[in-house]
Amino acid sequence: MRTMKSQALLTTGSKAEQDVPSVQPAETKEFGPDQKKLLRRTVAGSVVGNIIEQYDFVLYGSVAALVFGKLFFPTFDPTVALLAAFGTYSVGFIARPLGSLVAGHVGDLRGRKGVLVAMLLIAGISTTAMGLLPTYAVVGIWAPLFLVTLRFVQGFSFGGEYGGAILMVSETAPREKRGFYTGFIPASSAVGGLLSTGVLFALSFMPAETFEAWGWRVPFLASIILVVTGLIIRLRLKETPVYKNAETQGKITRKPILEVIKANPKELLLAAGISFGFGTLTYGVVTWLLSYITNNLKLDAGVGLIALTIAFVFYGLSDWVSSAISDRVGRRPVILTGGIAFAVWSFPMFALIGTKNSILITLAMAVALILCGMIYGPLASLISELFATKFRYSGASMGYQLGQTLGGGFSPLIATALYAATRTSFSVALYLVIAGLITAACVFFLTETKGRDLTQ
Repeated sequence: MRTMKSQALLTTGSKAEQDVPSVQPAETKEFGPDQKKLLRRTVAGSVVGNIIEQYDFVLYGSVAALVFGKLFFPTFDPTVALLAAFGTYSVGFIARPLGSLVAGHVGDLRGRKGVLVAMLLIAGISTTAMGLLPTYAVVGIWAPLFLVTLRFVQGFSFGGEYGGAILMVSETAPREKRGFYTGFIPASSAVGGLLSTGVLFALSFMPAETFEAWGWRVPFLASIILVVTGLIIRLRLKETPVYKNAETQGKITRKPILEVIKANPKELLLAAGISFGFGTLTYGVVTWLLSYITNNLKLDAGVGLIALTIAFVFYGLSDWVSSAISDRVGRRPVILTGGIAFAVWSFPMFALIGTKNSILITLAMAVALILCGMIYGPLASLISELFATKFRYSGASMGYQLGQTLGGGFSPLIATALYAATRTSFSVALYLVIAGLITAACVFFLTETKGRDLTQ
C-alpha cells in the first residue's frame, strides 16, 4: 500500500511540485498558451510605466528649453538662465544612479514587480506636483529650489524604472525572440516622447504669454491620468519566471550590488560607456536641438516641436525593428552600426538644420533618432543578458543609468556651453561625433550576448 502511494506521489507530485512548471523560465521549456498570455500582460505592464516615465522626462526637457529659464531664473542673462534651466534638468539624471542602486538592491532581493509599482507611483506624484509649482515671481528663490527637489525625485524613480521594465520582459520572453519582445520597452520610450511633444505642439498655438502664464502646466497635470492607468495595469503583473525559478532554487543574494561589481566590472563599465554615448546623442537631439532651433536660429517653437514629433515616430520604429533584427544578427553589430553612423551624420545634420527649412530640419532630426534607435533598441536586451539573475536588476540598472547620468544628463548643458563659447554648431557636432564613437568602441569590446540562457 505504501509502495503504491509512493509511486502515485512520484507520478503526480505534491501541489507545490505541480506548480513548479508555471514558474519555470521560458529558457527551459515549450512556450505554451499560458506563457504567451503572461508575456502579453508583462509587456503591457512594462510598456505603460516606461511610457509615463519617458513622457515625464521628455516633457521636462522640452519645457526647460522653452520657458523654465524665464519663469524660474528671470534675473539671469538669457544664456545663463538657459544653462540654469538645463542644470535643473541634469539633477534628474544625477538622481538616476541612486534610484538604480535602491531599486536594483530591492528588486534582486525581493522581486521585480513591487519595485516597478513603487517607482511609477513616485514618478506620478513628482510630475503632477511640477504642474502646481509657483514661479520665481511668486515665491522668489524657493521656486527653483522646489523645482530641483521634484526633478531629483523624478530622476530617482526613473533610475529604478527602466532596468526593471526591461527585466520583466526579458526574463519572461522566449530566448530566440528576446530582442523582439524586449524591443517594445525602448520603443515605448518614443511613445512617451511623442505624447509629450504632441501635447506641447497643441499648446504652442496658444499666445506666448498664455503659455508662459499657465499653459505649460497642463501637460504636467495631465500625467496623473497616465499614472492611474499605469498603476491599474501594473498591479496585475506577476513576478518573472526566471526570478521565481532562482528564488525557488535559493539563488538570491543579499548583496547584489557588491557581487555584480566584483563579478562583472568590465561588463558594467562597457554597458555604462554605451549608455553614455547613446544618452549624449539622444538628449542632444531631443532637448538641446529644440532650444537651438528656437533660441539661436530664431524660428518659431512649433517648427522644432513638429520636427521632433515626426522624428519620434521613426525613433520608436527604429527601436523595435533594430531590437528584433538583433535576434538574428546579434546585439553588437546593430549597436556598432548605429554609433558609427551617428558620428558620420552629425555634421550633415547641423548643415540641414542650418538651412532653417522645416522639411530639412525634420529630415535631420528623424535620421538622427533612427540612428539612436539602432543603439537603444538592442541595448535593452544586451544589458539584461550581461548579468546573472541574482544581481541582474542591479547590474542592468547601474550600467544603464551611470551612462545616462554622464551622457544624457549633461549633454544639453555641455552643448549650450560649447555653442556659447564658440558661437558655432561645429563644436556641438564634434561633441556628438565623439559620443557616437565612444558607443561603438564600448560595444566592440563586449562579447556577443544574443541567445544567452538567463537561468545560468
